[in-house]
Amino acid sequence: MRRILYLARAELLHVVRDRATLAQVLVLPVLQLLVLSNAVTFAIRDTPTYIVDLDRTSASRRLVDHFLASGHFRLAGWSASMEAANEMLLRGEITLVLGIPRDFEASLVRDRAARVQVMVNAEKGSAAGIVQSYAAQILMSYGRERSVDVRGVETGKLDVPVRGWYNPTQNYQHYMVPGLLVALVTLIATLLSAQNIAREKELGTLEQLNVTPLTRGQFIAAKLLPFWGLALVDLAIGLTAGRLAFGVPMRGSLFLLFGSAAIYAVVALAIGLWISTLVDTQQQAMFVTFFITNVYLLMSGLFTPIDSMAEWVRAISVLNPVRHFVTISREVLVKGAGLAEIARPLTILVVYAAVMLAVAVRQYSKRTA
Repeated sequence: MRRILYLARAELLHVVRDRATLAQVLVLPVLQLLVLSNAVTFAIRDTPTYIVDLDRTSASRRLVDHFLASGHFRLAGWSASMEAANEMLLRGEITLVLGIPRDFEASLVRDRAARVQVMVNAEKGSAAGIVQSYAAQILMSYGRERSVDVRGVETGKLDVPVRGWYNPTQNYQHYMVPGLLVALVTLIATLLSAQNIAREKELGTLEQLNVTPLTRGQFIAAKLLPFWGLALVDLAIGLTAGRLAFGVPMRGSLFLLFGSAAIYAVVALAIGLWISTLVDTQQQAMFVTFFITNVYLLMSGLFTPIDSMAEWVRAISVLNPVRHFVTISREVLVKGAGLAEIARPLTILVVYAAVMLAVAVRQYSKRTA
């Protein structure tokens, strides 16, 4: 253990003394956070929707058909339990809940107006506003159609109260910043670990390290440990900047968030180590890292919601570790989710960390120059 800590200390001193690397670790992440938080918008389609139909009449079924036929919404569940819908909202499995009361059709006939309940996961900021707008348009279209129904009943309009959950002000930055924090941790941990071994190859110092009494595991642990710590420091700096500059909520446990980040950082470092086995120079390491991380970020739900992606892309994105930590970050900070709510993505990250680290260590050869 002393050998690992000694080499890790040497690596940390190298980062501290190198002004360019230090700026890359501490300054650039904050600048990226401030710029990117204001730079991205998107459109929504195929939104997962939960239907709570207490009326179960032909009128309520036609309303549901209007929603599903629009192409904007995808049926993710159907029951007579609002509690089940609330649970799915909390777990992030759905974006919208359409609640149809028991007297829906009777109200249309008797009062020429009816009320339905629309609950939107407003954690998603402006995306929630777009979803809400789609829902309102569909409900108004249904009301106009029913006013000339073949039954000859003039039904008038629908009264649609809308309630936004988790992000009631629909502040888009509250949705983006937790995801951008993941991007910063990814870039720092992956890029620095990939460049580190490549730099040793370029300088010819890797051969000197190879003749030391360190085992391969000790050598890799000592190399990655400083960057693991720096990734968590970056997360802390980003959280502070997000809170002070954008008022990002921190409703959940920061201990849970940093614990998840510690696991995710192992994944990012293992990917960086794997990249370092494929290249010979720092420049090559940088190009490969940015190519891989760009694909990861684009398929993570950070900039483009998973709901709006093609079905095959959504299936592939399950293999993307960035997607799962983005989910954890947003749910813990914005929703206040606990361990039970993030158990699935956290478990995937644990498995991913073990597999990627094993693959990277196996591929890495201490004697390869």
